[in-house]
Amino acid sequence: MNATASTIATEASALLTLADVRAAAERISGAVVRTDFDHSRTLSEITGAEVWLKFENLQFTAAYKERGALNAILLLGGEQCNRGVIAASAGNHAQGLSYHGRRLGVPVTIVMPRTTPTVKVMQTEMVGGTVVLHGENFDEAYAHARQLEEELGLTFVHPFDDPHVAAGQGTVALEMLEDKPDLDMLIIPIGGGGLASGMGTAARGLNPDIGLVGVQAELFPSMYDRLKGKNLPCGGDTLAEGIAVQEPGAFTSQILAGLLDDVVLVSESQLESAVALLLQIEKTVAEGAGAAGLAALLAYPEMFRGRKVGIPVTGGNIDTRLLANVLLRDLARSGRLARLRLALQDRPGALFKVMEEFNHHNVNIIEIWHQRIFTHLPAKGLITDIECEARDKDQLDALVAALRAKGYNVSQVELN
Repeated sequence: MNATASTIATEASALLTLADVRAAAERISGAVVRTDFDHSRTLSEITGAEVWLKFENLQFTAAYKERGALNAILLLGGEQCNRGVIAASAGNHAQGLSYHGRRLGVPVTIVMPRTTPTVKVMQTEMVGGTVVLHGENFDEAYAHARQLEEELGLTFVHPFDDPHVAAGQGTVALEMLEDKPDLDMLIIPIGGGGLASGMGTAARGLNPDIGLVGVQAELFPSMYDRLKGKNLPCGGDTLAEGIAVQEPGAFTSQILAGLLDDVVLVSESQLESAVALLLQIEKTVAEGAGAAGLAALLAYPEMFRGRKVGIPVTGGNIDTRLLANVLLRDLARSGRLARLRLALQDRPGALFKVMEEFNHHNVNIIEIWHQRIFTHLPAKGLITDIECEARDKDQLDALVAALRAKGYNVSQVELN
């Protein structure tokens, strides 16, 4: 750590301490789940690191956010509780605040972006929150929530830029290091920075030498830009909407500037692969943001090889249709699912001959589409798209090679 970072760390240490996180842990004890923290033998073999996963998707609201929300509610005064609280959230903070607010008799209003997945809106309402949909992203929802705060006399509970919220979220690391004291690195997803601030403060308080790496989605590198002095574009339709924040917290930025060893970015395809891998290997459902830590491990294996790495699976609130798309796209990337495009003559038996090759190579056909009009071919030609399922990429490549050997013009429709 250089002199500047050391100075920042010293100043930030007064804003959030290990004692704050320990006090939060005692305060919320018994009201949140002490989630499983397990070694993943398969992911360890794949990555070359000793991988430990903290399953925060097993909280009642399926995300770590309720830890910070509950800690903040419990520190409110009586009049604040009576009038109620308000927050802006892409979903998980909303659910945590709504659930514990109803449990404690505190009215909760949540402003969500209109782009929030339906599952998160429904679940927030189911656990007791009043949802207001406004804006296209978190920042627009946030501005509207602050306006309603003034108009209605409510108390705003920030999803990340609040020491009480960060302290509650930091209890995740407290539990991880109590269960596995010899962890030497944590990979922490970052949106606004509340989780990383709390976890980093707790972890460094317990082990000053522990490595701390933050991870953001490439489409929303807001904290990455701030800490590294970059100016990458920020915005887009990311799978990791839970960490899609255009403006990181002022408090959290100050904390993380003195805590993190590095911040890395992961692509949408890497996030999709991590979600699919967690389901396939660990049999657990993670949302895009929840899988960001694993995505970083897979994207930058050289950073973590040989280390004892702790990763929080931060949430599991993903729309079922979106999850289905992610899994099918992962099959396509692995070569087990493909769409082959062939140019054929429009005459009897043309498709049958192609089918014989599929049968010979034991590749299953799922769907077939013919296109006769909108093609560059002569009137007697047609384009045929065949969606198929293979055992693996080698089996699919063998089929394509055989079709080309017989004179067919074959291409594969690629994913981005």
